[in-house]
Amino acid sequence: MFDIIVKGGTLPDGRVTDIGITDGRITAIEPLETNARETIDATGDLVSPPFVDPHFHLDATQSYGTPRINASGTLLEGIGLWGELKQVMTIDDMIARALTYCDWAASMGLLAIRSHVDTCDDTLKGVEAMLEVREQVKDYIDLQLVAFPQDGLYRDPTARANTIRALDMGLDVVGGIPHFERTMADGAASVRELCEMAATRGLRVDMHCDESDDPMSRHIETLAYEAQRLGLHGRVNASHLTSMHSMDNYYVSKLLPLIAEAGVSAVANPLINIMIQGRQDTFPKRRGMTRVKEMQAHGITVGWGQDCVLDPWYSLGTADMLDVAFMGMHVAQMSSPDEMARCFDMVTQQNAAIMGLDDYGLHVGANASLVILDAADPIEALRLRAARLCVISKGRIISRTPRMDASLSLPGRPETTRRRHRTS
Repeated sequence: MFDIIVKGGTLPDGRVTDIGITDGRITAIEPLETNARETIDATGDLVSPPFVDPHFHLDATQSYGTPRINASGTLLEGIGLWGELKQVMTIDDMIARALTYCDWAASMGLLAIRSHVDTCDDTLKGVEAMLEVREQVKDYIDLQLVAFPQDGLYRDPTARANTIRALDMGLDVVGGIPHFERTMADGAASVRELCEMAATRGLRVDMHCDESDDPMSRHIETLAYEAQRLGLHGRVNASHLTSMHSMDNYYVSKLLPLIAEAGVSAVANPLINIMIQGRQDTFPKRRGMTRVKEMQAHGITVGWGQDCVLDPWYSLGTADMLDVAFMGMHVAQMSSPDEMARCFDMVTQQNAAIMGLDDYGLHVGANASLVILDAADPIEALRLRAARLCVISKGRIISRTPRMDASLSLPGRPETTRRRHRTS
């Protein structure tokens, strides 16, 4: 007997089938006539693997307005404001805010998150807080924590020692911010040392890289080189890469094959990138998105990230990765059916690959984590930012949402019921 059977759902590849779940694993994907302790009717609904966010800042989420608002809206003022905020935050406060966000995430089918944690604080309050959050949510959210020297590995006098301490405390990934170092040379050196830390410890790398409007911010080149030199193929991610929107096209024509050859992935954060970048431009005004389609054409794995919600850098946001993909789809001008479907894949399969989630997906033997959406297919899910009707995490139902049907009664016409603008 199965614990749960999801009946008649449509998978992202278009197959209509049943899914059997036993002891927290997917144990069957085929038509099923047997019994289960619980059967969920997903006829006409999209059944997807859970959403994944490979770039977030849980230590800062929901701190918007404390101690003040980012008046300029720039990255640099946000970093300065974060420095002020760190002085007044407590461990309990960070835990409470992060757990609230994780509740939002679970309800939206977001069940894997990679969060950067600031290590430029001698008390390492954020590290301690996020380790506690990771422990509390482990039964329903896979949380990876990045040791992130927010103020620069060399620019901050104690960042290097504190980053090593944070890794010793159990953080999962090595982070960095080379474009925030004092010089390009220091930025390149920080990439080299941080990658060596990861190689020595057998960890992954995820760097804020070239989050700048400066076309000469080219630390991605160094990151790709170090990934090759140290044998980190498939374990390195570059987040943001906004400077690439301003780089010389000839240089980019050499850069993209290098990134692909090194096996470095990329995460664009469309909501934040288009809000923060280009603030000093008049017109034409840049919008900060990296070259998503061009990288994908070279075989580079590219994902969408949320990055921020209600914090010093971004005054809006939810835990809805369909919002993120919807915005990315527009800014990257991914409008063909194949491209739109790829945007959905970017917040599921591609993001899971970036995080190295081995037990992820809809296949026999995978973790039984999935989401049932009020949509017929991935494109419709993006168009509607479809309701999450049911979220299952590791074999347990953790969230249900009523179907949002609407009754319409117009003069001279019979009353009709529409399922929130669905085309099916």
